[in-house]
Amino acid sequence: MKALIYQPSKTATQSGNNSSWLLEYRGEEVKPIIEDKMAWTSSNNTQNQVKIKFSSKESAISFAKENNIDFIVKDPKKRRVNAKSYSDNFSNDRKDPWTH
Repeated sequence: MKALIYQPSKTATQSGNNSSWLLEYRGEEVKPIIEDKMAWTSSNNTQNQVKIKFSSKESAISFAKENNIDFIVKDPKKRRVNAKSYSDNFSNDRKDPWTH
């Protein structure tokens, strides 16, 4: 079974950088078993539920190598920062017309 090592994207309500990395098992999708009376779901493959959190990519890779886990590393996309200050709203060479 292969594992995916990736850095999850941060939520829209967060500011700052997301520094944690996850190791998540990727296997074949198994159809869940639905219990009749209470409609609880269960599965025979519990490794799909395992997510291990690491502080760095290197520690996640070393953990996978020590435990003989086949893994794929997915590097995050670089975010483009559009630096803009509040005073740009009042500049004379503003591209959009000033409206209220």
